Amino acid sequence: MIQSSDTNRLGSIRSKVEASERLSFHDGVFLSEEADIFTLGELANIVRERKNGDFTYYNVNAHINPTNVCVYRCTFCAFRADLKSPKGYVMSDEQILARAAEADQSGATELHIVGGLHHQLPYEWYLNVVRIIHEAHPRLHLKAYTAVEWDWFCRLTGRPTRDILAEFKEAGLGSLPGGGAEIFHPEVRDKICEHKADSDSWIRIHREAHELGLRSNATMLYGHIEQPWHRIDHLCRLRTLQDETGGFQTLIPLAFHPENTMLSHIAKPSGLMDLRTMAISRLMLDNFPHIKAYWVMLGIKTAQLALSFGADDIDGTVVHEKIYHDAGSDSPQELTVAELRRLIQEAGRIPVERDTLYHEVVRREDGWETGRQIASEPLGAAS
Repeated sequence: MIQSSDTNRLGSIRSKVEASERLSFHDGVFLSEEADIFTLGELANIVRERKNGDFTYYNVNAHINPTNVCVYRCTFCAFRADLKSPKGYVMSDEQILARAAEADQSGATELHIVGGLHHQLPYEWYLNVVRIIHEAHPRLHLKAYTAVEWDWFCRLTGRPTRDILAEFKEAGLGSLPGGGAEIFHPEVRDKICEHKADSDSWIRIHREAHELGLRSNATMLYGHIEQPWHRIDHLCRLRTLQDETGGFQTLIPLAFHPENTMLSHIAKPSGLMDLRTMAISRLMLDNFPHIKAYWVMLGIKTAQLALSFGADDIDGTVVHEKIYHDAGSDSPQELTVAELRRLIQEAGRIPVERDTLYHEVVRREDGWETGRQIASEPLGAAS
């Protein structure tokens, strides 16, 4: 039975959303614990359409995971391998360049590069991955290495991450992915990934990237051992940094896939939890221009529904994705552009191809070029 106090609270939140006013931490917790899914979708869609209308964005991209050997043993990870494991691998320069050439020839505008932290590979090896791809395929935007990897490079070299980021930018780095954020609060983070970069390091590294003119994404891993207030705390920390720098482009809520991990006893998040998390993320992150429904993690049907629950981006063709498929994702390994456009149109939205930095991509018979800038926050923004 709905209490009158809850009705009043929800009415107050609705008024804030309609007036473009910021929701508080306590508003977010209330929505997480008390609001029904249809009200959440309605409110999130108000914000989604205010920012992006009926447009839904996608890109043509491919993934490279240069190694899966990793010094860390995060309990939620099914991708990593030990040094001597038969599952472990390290891609050669030739394999990396072949994968990049395949992406370039297929019309991709972006390569997404993340992987394990191989404790016997030097810093120069990771830098070389970016350099050789950029030299061979300068039009490909290289979105490379999570904050956890940048923290590892700092440990390898003893150099400040700002200097390392600047060196990679000169070598061809275009932007940063949002991985490694997981859940910021130490109550959770210390249990699922206690040894890798902490939340302060993740936030500092993204701040430094933004100050160097590099945009980045952000993520939140949900549906494992965290509580609703941990997720709201996570979103509020991201919102605070965005107030400061304006450098985030999108949040990608990542549904935890327990299969083949040390948390395999936990049930996979339900579709309702996926949609609830998407909607609350859109409502809390008033200063993020985009929220992404990553179809690889959510599955195609839930990703379509998410376009009415706050999401305005469905990611891309995602060729050669390994990390989430190793953890049990049963989504396809890739989607064609025609399939992506059909999925978006079926959801009642207008598909628009974008590049990594949210410029519209215009396709021609002889290739592609970028067009108008899609709405984003200005770098150096302050509230």
